[in-house]
Amino acid sequence: MTDRAFQVAGIAFVVASATAFGAMAVFARYAYADGVDTVTLLALRFVIAGGFLTGTCAIAGVAWPRGRDLATLVALGAVGYAAQAASFFTALTLVPAGLVALLLYLNPAIVALLAAWRGHDRLGPRTLAALAIALTGTALTVGPALAGGSGGTHPAGIALGVLAALVYAVYIVVSTDVAARVDPLAMSTVVIASAAVPFAALALARGPAIPASAAGWSAVLAIALVSTVAAITWFFAGLKRIGPTRASTLSTVEPAVTVALAAIFLGERIAPMQMAGGALILAAVVLLARAGAQDARGTKR
Repeated sequence: MTDRAFQVAGIAFVVASATAFGAMAVFARYAYADGVDTVTLLALRFVIAGGFLTGTCAIAGVAWPRGRDLATLVALGAVGYAAQAASFFTALTLVPAGLVALLLYLNPAIVALLAAWRGHDRLGPRTLAALAIALTGTALTVGPALAGGSGGTHPAGIALGVLAALVYAVYIVVSTDVAARVDPLAMSTVVIASAAVPFAALALARGPAIPASAAGWSAVLAIALVSTVAAITWFFAGLKRIGPTRASTLSTVEPAVTVALAAIFLGERIAPMQMAGGALILAAVVLLARAGAQDARGTKR
């Protein structure tokens, strides 16, 4: 594979991942409407996805990570994912959803700084410009939700929103170290299976609220297989090819996808500001793709 094709494949993987993650909010609405609570949904999400991936890896004969890589991935799942999800969903109970989404998408800026500090990425002018454009587009995309949200600006909610972004940024940067050595499918399996443990334990302790109908189970399966198995595996595959800064910046496609799908399937209205935000995010994707092509022409793999 040529350098340019390698870069383009990485961009495609991350955009596909963001699209799959973006669909999760719509799937979740259907699951919640069928009686599932947040803890049970997260437990089912990771248990089903972890079981599916474990079987897939066994059939495909995928090599499992060992030693330090295995320990790192277990920690990323059991601690990183659990902390990020807990912070995010608790913040949603304290401050408007739009503000939580905006705080979460501070993570590309945090990733860029951490990646530069650890020597993973160089912050060239095109990358910095794309980062600024993507963050602006994200702010415009979630702006109407923030303006129309209920609730105040509880300090604890803001702190938890920032914590979710920080934890996710660390998760991405640490994953970069492992991605160079471990198969993306194996990475996804260990992370997801590890994340299942704390959520399953909590759901069992509280008493699970399982779906009441086939429609609810369909939504849960979509979250597990599309918005978890596919989304995380594609993200790791893209991360390996384009690095943490560009991967996290491209992930800002996610809120734009959520807004578009909510309009199509849930009948939610798209505000002009959100359309402008989506256009800016797409512009950032194009700018990053051009930057990747330029880098590929100047470097040999």
